[in-house]
Amino acid sequence: QVRLVESGGGLVQAGGSLRLSCSASGTSFNINAMGWYRQAPGKQRELVATITSGGSTNYADSVKGRFTISRDNAKNTVYLQMNSLKPEDTAVYYCNAQINIYYWGQGTQVTVSS
Repeated sequence: QVRLVESGGGLVQAGGSLRLSCSASGTSFNINAMGWYRQAPGKQRELVATITSGGSTNYADSVKGRFTISRDNAKNTVYLQMNSLKPEDTAVYYCNAQINIYYWGQGTQVTVSS
């Protein structure tokens, strides 16, 4: 049973920083792409950033230059460093991992106050 566990969310003031982590367990297969998505109240879930096993990254335009995704393949862990946070970044952030299918974490709340 593949399990993704996120951590690092919380409440921060605008302009502040947070670092999210997501660890995958329960698989002996290589994890292909990993990523972060977010869902704000009343909105659809949207892509934030993804990273392949080789380190290629992709970012939503809204977070480019502020967020950095990275991963530790040996630990099956993906990170999201979020700097210069804005109130519009407030959302539940979900970790995603592609193995044979896509797996999702339970989500971690990020709240940015103005």
